[in-house]
Amino acid sequence: MINILILFFTSFFISCVIIITKNLHGDISGDINLLGPQKFHIDIVPRIGGISIYLSITGVTIFNYSSDPIYLNILLLIISALPVIAIGIVEDITKKISPKTRFLFIAIGGLTAIILIDGRITRLDVPIIDQLIFLPFISIAFTTFAIVGLTNSYNIIDGFNGLSSMVGFTTLIALGYVGLNVNDTLIAVTSFSMAAAILGFFVLNYPKSLIFLGDGGAYLIGFWISCLSVMLISQHESISPWFALMINAYPTVETVFSIYRRKVIKGKSPGHPDGIHLHTLLYRRIINRKHPKKGAGYLGANSKTSPYLWALNIAAIIPAIIFINSTVYLIFSFVIFTTLYVNTYKRIINFNTPTWIK
Repeated sequence: MINILILFFTSFFISCVIIITKNLHGDISGDINLLGPQKFHIDIVPRIGGISIYLSITGVTIFNYSSDPIYLNILLLIISALPVIAIGIVEDITKKISPKTRFLFIAIGGLTAIILIDGRITRLDVPIIDQLIFLPFISIAFTTFAIVGLTNSYNIIDGFNGLSSMVGFTTLIALGYVGLNVNDTLIAVTSFSMAAAILGFFVLNYPKSLIFLGDGGAYLIGFWISCLSVMLISQHESISPWFALMINAYPTVETVFSIYRRKVIKGKSPGHPDGIHLHTLLYRRIINRKHPKKGAGYLGANSKTSPYLWALNIAAIIPAIIFINSTVYLIFSFVIFTTLYVNTYKRIINFNTPTWIK
């Protein structure tokens, strides 16, 4: 508990330093493009919040690893995450790194994690597929693909104050809870530690957006969660591998649907940014319409958008935990969640607001 508190306040302190000194580095660290399709703020804000999260968990881990073997394992995960957050921060500063290059660095981090933490996906509880995925080469390739995909998904949903960070926080709390239930101290400590570091950043990001996660922070959270999800199902055979998908259903479905929308419907590159994600539609067509005289940059509308998506994320986490050992029920739950997502999207785009959003 003491380390959890230290993580929170360390992350909070570093975030404060970044905010206070933004006049010194704002020209390179600030989000100065206020006109992009996914921009919903009116001031230049530092977008290197991932640094506070990474430095806080690194510092606390180094301080404790010599006296507690659990922190040695956390240090291995921190090392694996280094190329991931590094390429994200370089993108935050230069805004010139291509998606392919970023994916490559995330894949390097994923492969490093697979080697260092000795965890990979070897089963999907589907007989024929399991015979293939059990093979080392296919298992490593599939696990790396899953890590890259989920890591990127947290960057995709990072569109409003507190959205990606709180989704990550609640997912980590759920993973930590499961870790405690299966007596996996490593999963529990690693989950709660990152959750505490995220919370230290979150209180300055929501609701007033004094600092942003940036690509580096979003990648870090997604990478951390993806690695913990892999570790959990690889080390506990009683847990269905579909639990990892269901607990991450919201960012996963958002990503897959975005790829489908961009590539199939619009005929554009999946990496081409647009302004019609579920969260941007929710903001533009429902939340912000309630305050038309205050403009598109109205802070209240921005901060009121994220809680709806937090609720959507929790709607996936709850059945994931309830049916953690049942592949059949988890697949069924994922189908229901996907249907809910697509139905909500279609209704918003057709100006037919779903009841649960009103």
